[in-house]
Amino acid sequence: MERTRDVDLPVLYFGTPVALITTVSPDGSSNIGPISSAWALDDRYLLGLGSEGHTLANLRRVPDLVINLPSPELVEAIEAIAPTTGCSPVPESKRPAYRHEPDKWSLGGFTPVASDLVRAPRIAQCPVQIEARAEQFLPIGDGGAVAVEAKVLRVHVHESIVRTGKGDRIDTDAWQPLYYSFRHYFAQGQRVGSNFRAELLDPSSAVS
Repeated sequence: MERTRDVDLPVLYFGTPVALITTVSPDGSSNIGPISSAWALDDRYLLGLGSEGHTLANLRRVPDLVINLPSPELVEAIEAIAPTTGCSPVPESKRPAYRHEPDKWSLGGFTPVASDLVRAPRIAQCPVQIEARAEQFLPIGDGGAVAVEAKVLRVHVHESIVRTGKGDRIDTDAWQPLYYSFRHYFAQGQRVGSNFRAELLDPSSAVS
């Protein structure tokens, strides 16, 4: 058995999915905020946002949002908008690493698509687009971050990752999410197994 040692890590991003959060800005335009702290439970999404970010400010005013999940092919577009913020002036905590950018759509080459139930637009290039509405805001730690609980209202996915057959299911061999690990991007590797509940819910998903 391999020995362990104590480490003092600057971040704890062992591996989380990347999400692009679209929200409504005060002037009626929309903002795209890349985040790496997002997870789902039942019909809720919990999002970790910086307390001084434009995304959080937008959600406090208009709770509508879309959680867009990108594929690895979009990594360059994401990095194009990563060092930008919709806040003007740029918050002191973000200087000098970030700059103000009012139009992240053009900068990243993203295409907005109208949502069905919320005011925030979806990102056409993302294979998964989740319309949601923020319902709770919980300060984390010393107040530098906020956990946002959002209720999922509608899910849109590219047809290429929907598995044909009985009921709506994602083709997990076709869907390749983009992951963030210690500030580096990774594509999903090959499947190495399936949880027993996958077979209980959908027998055709069992690995032979």
